[in-house]
Amino acid sequence: MAEPEAEDRKPQSDEARSAFAQPAGVVAPQAPVIEDESSTTSEFALPRGMDVPQGTPADSEGSAFSTPATYSAKQAPPAFTPATGIPVVRLTKDAPWQDRMRTMLRMPVTERPAPDLVHKEDDESGPAVPRVLDLTLRIGELLLAGGEGAEDVEAAMFAVCRSYGLDRCEPNVTFTLLSISHQPSLVEDPVTASRTVRRRGTDYTRLAAVYRLVDDLSDPETAITLEEAYRRLAEMRRNRHPYPGWVLTASNGLLAGAASILVGGDAIVFVAAALGAMLGDRLAWLCAGRGLPEFYQFTVAAMPPAAIGVALQLSGGGVKASAVITGGLFALLPGRALVAGVQDGLTGFYITASARLLEVMYFFVGIVAGVLLVLYFGVKLGAELNPDQALGLSERPLLQIAASMLLSLTFAVLLQQERSTVLAVTLNGGVAWSVYGAMHYAGDISPVASTAVAAGLVGLFGQLLSRYRFASALPYTTAAIGPLLPGSATYFGLLAFAQSDVDKGLVSLTKAAALAMAIAIGVNLGSEISRLFLRMPGGNAAGRRAAKRTRGF
Repeated sequence: MAEPEAEDRKPQSDEARSAFAQPAGVVAPQAPVIEDESSTTSEFALPRGMDVPQGTPADSEGSAFSTPATYSAKQAPPAFTPATGIPVVRLTKDAPWQDRMRTMLRMPVTERPAPDLVHKEDDESGPAVPRVLDLTLRIGELLLAGGEGAEDVEAAMFAVCRSYGLDRCEPNVTFTLLSISHQPSLVEDPVTASRTVRRRGTDYTRLAAVYRLVDDLSDPETAITLEEAYRRLAEMRRNRHPYPGWVLTASNGLLAGAASILVGGDAIVFVAAALGAMLGDRLAWLCAGRGLPEFYQFTVAAMPPAAIGVALQLSGGGVKASAVITGGLFALLPGRALVAGVQDGLTGFYITASARLLEVMYFFVGIVAGVLLVLYFGVKLGAELNPDQALGLSERPLLQIAASMLLSLTFAVLLQQERSTVLAVTLNGGVAWSVYGAMHYAGDISPVASTAVAAGLVGLFGQLLSRYRFASALPYTTAAIGPLLPGSATYFGLLAFAQSDVDKGLVSLTKAAALAMAIAIGVNLGSEISRLFLRMPGGNAAGRRAAKRTRGF
């Protein structure tokens, strides 16, 4: 037995010794005593000595989606903090609430900062969720019915919900339907409400009042209860329009007269265009009182100016009938709806944009039907309507600038704007026509490019004024694009169709469509340029995100 023991005491070679073997003389630490040999350990096991809160027996085998034992829906944590951190978004009035809400709407839900828990009710539990959602939908309805873009309507609805502490809200806006969904937490059922927009009207005074209400609600220093918000909303609905009916009719006539001056008319043409537009406005009101759709209202309103122009041409007095008819068209072209439709398309609301543009097409077809019917009978009666009569526009710049400002002023009155905004939009319209005239007549640049640049300045100045007053940009832009509307191109196209010159008519109507798109895209581009170069809330971390799809997929 001695030989094996001797062999065990021989030193082993390096090949026989493991690299992980303990060196001689090192004492190995004692392994912990495991009470249950059948159990296994994990790196996620709690250290010995740590107290673990004991749950109820029913929760011994819970699901990953079950509510934790220490969770309370009324005192839930503000938000989940992702690994990358939450971008800083200042909920202060250093930027308009529109920009702040757009910034957060474009964030993922998990990255949005939690709203400030400001109790605007006497009850400590806060306002009832269904009432807050109902107030939000009513505010969104007034904005959408007033012609506001879908993106701004969503931002306003989101601001109202956050002002009452409702996080995880998702508003949705289409042309005739508003909906909003609120989910208190991941383990609670969502609450969804919707509202249908059935009536639309143009009242920018009411629109400005709604913006002031949303601005006050989004201000953390102003505590407005639900009852107070409902009261102010009811006052907006009850308030009468700032201008009576006779002022609107007179403004319609002055608008047509100013437009006729822009296309080469004189004093007689001014009076004739004004009378035709006022007569068409009264006929449209009569049709509206009888319940006729807006398509027929536009058709009837387009007939009197065209009839007066044809009658003056048949009388042989040397009056420019083309200028009379073109001036009447300016008062009817749906520039407001066109700009809103293109803006919705450019901001990603394609369903709403399609509906708005389809509405514009119906209105335009109604105008075409009314004017074309009168022109057809005028040509049959021997009226020699010459499209070249309305040209030669660059010889009266001062008179045309004054006419463009008058056109913007009367357009603002028709839109029921507040008196404090009328002067600003009048000056904006004069600047737009001055830029267009300098580029097109003096610089010999194409009318489409000149219109786009002038409309871009309108959008830029309108956005700056709206940011300065924390208001909507529509009262500062819609009336200012009035002098740029393609009234003459539309008339020349219709006249060519009435004279059986289809090719020339298609060319003129295509030019009119190009000018209309240039106006809409220019206004939107000017607004976006102002947001690019002006300070946004939260700096670069909370920039206004958008989808990037430039590779064809």
